[in-house]
Amino acid sequence: MNEAELEEELSRPSPALVAEAAGWGDVVVLGAGGKTGSGIAGMARRALAEAGSEAAVRAVSRWSDEDGRARVEAQGVEVVAADLGDPSAVAALPDADTVIFLVGAKFGTAGAPEQAWMTNTVLPAYVAERYPRARIVALSTGNVYGMSAAVGGGSVETDEPRPEGDYAITCRGREQVFTHAARTRGTPVALIRLNYACEPRYGVLADLARTLLATEPVDLSTGAVNVVWQRYANEVVLRSVGHTSAEPFVLNLTGPETASVRSIATRLAARLGVEASFTGALPETSLLSDATTCHRLFGYPDRTLGQLVDLQAAWLLGGGAVWRKPTKFERRDGRF
Repeated sequence: MNEAELEEELSRPSPALVAEAAGWGDVVVLGAGGKTGSGIAGMARRALAEAGSEAAVRAVSRWSDEDGRARVEAQGVEVVAADLGDPSAVAALPDADTVIFLVGAKFGTAGAPEQAWMTNTVLPAYVAERYPRARIVALSTGNVYGMSAAVGGGSVETDEPRPEGDYAITCRGREQVFTHAARTRGTPVALIRLNYACEPRYGVLADLARTLLATEPVDLSTGAVNVVWQRYANEVVLRSVGHTSAEPFVLNLTGPETASVRSIATRLAARLGVEASFTGALPETSLLSDATTCHRLFGYPDRTLGQLVDLQAAWLLGGGAVWRKPTKFERRDGRF
């Protein structure tokens, strides 16, 4: 698989998504310059086209990453440049019937927590005010739950959030801002708590593979993880448009396995032809979510964990590019 083939797969809509797309109207994807933006915006564009809809898809970002902008434009998506931290810029955004909210601040927030608070809580208020009647699907994170024991299967949507650290706390704040909009304005909202989407250029598997290829020990401070194929994650975000509600729809989005970090690293090492070594003691808890509801509504991911491991190894052995954007999944203190 080359990069063009990867981009095609990440934006490929299923027949079920195409059937639902006809009811979306015009779509705005906010924060489309991030890791997931090109796949989601491109998938929305393709789904609407296949549904025979002439609705627009507009991807909004500051577009400081020219490569990201080029990936979006290559899929026929209209690009809009805007600083979403500026309320006047948000007020001037195009009208939309459906809003996909991907904006967030995570990395670097330990040293500048005010950035997390501004981006993750204040900015959503601007968006909620701009789009009071649109359906809003907002990406959140499983970090809002805190740690749980692997034997328990992970946190479920009805569990009380216990966020730790500015990142998780402000992500919970984002959820509450959109919940306030839903309950006071009737804005239909879905909150998607994602744990570790992976594709060969980015994610937990890419992090582990880089560590193994550098002959460094794998840190077992986080003993288990949930990961999910990025294409499936893109699709679930878009199919959640149909579940938005004035009593916000909350969904855990991840893979079905509680995966041992040691086991994943060992399998990756074998595929890469290197020896795996480890450091750190296995903890009693990890950041884990139960995505049973997601799989009941939308089916299982179309690439299994084993297939993702094999894809990651083949990608690197074939010289594929990897983004220098570590997930920092091994951090347990909420400081990113």
